[in-house]
Order: sequence, then C-alpha cells, then structure tokens
Amino acid sequence: MSTEQPADPGLSSDDAIRAMLLLMPRVAARLKRISVPERLRSFNLAPRHLSLLSYLLFDGPTPVSRLAACLEVAPTTVSLMVSDLTKQGVLQRRADPDDGRRTIVSITEDEETRSAIEGWLAGGADAWRAAFEPLSPEERAVVVRTIGVYESGTVGDAD
Repeated sequence: MSTEQPADPGLSSDDAIRAMLLLMPRVAARLKRISVPERLRSFNLAPRHLSLLSYLLFDGPTPVSRLAACLEVAPTTVSLMVSDLTKQGVLQRRADPDDGRRTIVSITEDEETRSAIEGWLAGGADAWRAAFEPLSPEERAVVVRTIGVYESGTVGDAD
C-alpha cells in the first residue's frame, strides 16, 4: 500500500471562479468586522491609511516618495495623508539626513498609539503569513499577481 499522496489536480478556471465567488464576500465581510482599536477611533482612519501604516510598520521609516510608489499614488497624495496623520499624532516626519529635500515618515514613538497600530494590523499580517508560508516564492508571486489582476478588473469600486 502506497503512502504517497496523489498529485493535486488543481482546479478548472470555472471551479476556481466558483470558489472565489464564495470566498471573497466572506473575506470582505470579515475585514469589515475588524474593529479599529479604541485608541485609533478618533483618527477617522480609512482603508488607504491602513495600507500606509502597514508599509511603515513593515519597512520602518520611509521617504514619502517611496511610500507613494508602494501605494501607487502621487507623492502629493501621500504628503496630504502624512500631514493629516502627523497632526493627529499618529505619524512623525523628519528631514532625510542625507538629502534635506526628502521627508522621512515613521509611526509615532507614542507607545500606546504604536501598540494599537501594531495590534490592529497583526491579525491581517498573521493570516497572510499562514497563507503564504507553505508556498514557494513563485507560488506567492502568482497569488499576489492574481489578486492584483482581480482588483484591477473589478468594476464599480469606490476609489
């Protein structure tokens, strides 16, 4: 008797579409139920802020131009977001010591605010880590590209 697992036959395109049509609304509903920590509620954070904070949490202090490239928006858009969050005490700005024309952005050093941000973002990061860990780098790239293509192809989004 063989103990080998049979090769995974994969999914047809139609079966994959069916699976995703079931799964995506569930994912969206779960994301909507993630409550903003009490410490951050007064800041009126939007999904775009979540992405900005995620990059800063993962990458540390980052120039505005790099954040704009990562978020795929104009540097002026990031500057406005950073200005708003800096006034609220969520972010800090400083001049780049190597190039005074550039601004480096980081999450505040206020421990309570920083902990709230880390806790808020940890669940999503942990879920992605669990999903990506068993995959090869090539498989991870396929997943990321696929979700990007799906996002680009959706119609009627609010952006």
